[in-house]
Amino acid sequence: MRHTITVLVENEFGVLTRVAGLFSARGYNIESLNVAPIQDKTVSRMTIVTRGDERAIEQIKKQLNKLIPVIKVDDISHTVHLEREMLLVKVAASPESYNALLELADSFGAKVVDDHIDSHMILELTGKAQQLDEFLSRLSDFDVTAMTRTGPVGMRRDAKGFNLD
Repeated sequence: MRHTITVLVENEFGVLTRVAGLFSARGYNIESLNVAPIQDKTVSRMTIVTRGDERAIEQIKKQLNKLIPVIKVDDISHTVHLEREMLLVKVAASPESYNALLELADSFGAKVVDDHIDSHMILELTGKAQQLDEFLSRLSDFDVTAMTRTGPVGMRRDAKGFNLD
């Protein structure tokens, strides 16, 4: 089963390596990983997406909690939560394809972040993974020259925050 785990860690050298090493040592793949500081710049929030059965994920959570720079761990997979990804995609553009690209971007709510009518267009889309997948599928009619995705970031929908307590 797919799990989205959020982790608050001290924002210091080597933390990412230690967390990734914990997964690697147990033979688990990290499907996606996002890390960024929160309001308190001494703390970062990680969003880790992995797959495993409940027993294995419980073990991973326990091991994460034992790492010194880890402050808090939460598997939000079984809670009501939001997940979003961001996609940047570069598409070859020409005067002939330009309007069709704009229409497609508009229909998905994508933003044009770089625009050169005679060479390329860079589009940005934020949404659920399925929405990004559908957008990329529709872009297959065009010449996609580069793309990158963040992988999901997630947050519980309840009123309480996932902060330092």
